[in-house]
Amino acid sequence: MIEEGQSAPDFELVSDEGERLSLSSLRGRPVVLYFYPKDDTPGCTTQACGIRDVYGELQGRGAVVLGVSPDGEASHAEFRAKYGLPFTLLSDPGATTAKAYGVWGERKLYGKSFMGINRSTFVIGPDGNVARTFYGVKPDGHAELVLDALPV
Repeated sequence: MIEEGQSAPDFELVSDEGERLSLSSLRGRPVVLYFYPKDDTPGCTTQACGIRDVYGELQGRGAVVLGVSPDGEASHAEFRAKYGLPFTLLSDPGATTAKAYGVWGERKLYGKSFMGINRSTFVIGPDGNVARTFYGVKPDGHAELVLDALPV
C-alpha cells in the first residue's frame, strides 16, 4: 500500500481520448487520482458524478482529476459522454498501475471472489508525493472528502 508522504508511482496510461498520459507530465500541479472498478456501474457512477459536481472547485484549487479502471478507452469515452464527466479517464487493462498503488486485490460480490480494483483515491501534491490516501472509498460523500484534502 502507498503511504502518505511517499513518492507517487509514475505511470503512463491511455486516456479515453486515445492519448498517452503520464503522472510525471503533471508535476507542479496537485493530482486527484482515483481508482474505480468499472464504468457505468451504480457505485462507480455515483462516485464519478460526485466528483463531476465539485469539479469546478477542484479546478479552482489547481487540481487535475484522473479516474483509472481496467476498462478500455471506448468504454471510458461512453461513460464520460453519458454522464458529462469533465475529467480524464485512464485505461489500465493489465492493472499494472492499480498494482503499483496497491489497490488491486481480492474482491467479493454476491458470494463470489475475484480479483479487481478496490476503490481508492490518492491526492498527489505538486511535488509528486502522496499527500492523502483514501482506501476502501464509499461512493457517497467521496467527492467532498477529496475536496477537503486539497488546500484552498
